[in-house]
Amino acid sequence: MPHHVLFLCAKNRLRSPTAEHVFADWPGVETASAGVNHDAEHPVTPELIEWADTILVMEPSHRAKLNAKFARYLRDKRIACLDIPDDFDYMAPALVALLQARVPRYLPARG
Repeated sequence: MPHHVLFLCAKNRLRSPTAEHVFADWPGVETASAGVNHDAEHPVTPELIEWADTILVMEPSHRAKLNAKFARYLRDKRIACLDIPDDFDYMAPALVALLQARVPRYLPARG
């Protein structure tokens, strides 16, 4: 059974879609991404939260918004903050490098 990882940022336009793409081929993992803001490309939903085993947010404010709106769905979820600021374009090499340095510790070990 795959480990489901949900990446969250504010608007689901740059950071979280990049993370979803970068880790889409990680063995034993399925990825998705969404945004915590009301105007996100793909807003986070209770269904996405229920699907996720691990939720990785880009900034502490994203965790706060997630907790404020979806607390009842988060009881048994592993949530971690990657501390990646909104300073990058989609698939920017510096963003990919940060993600590759910070995300693997939250994923199953590569076979």
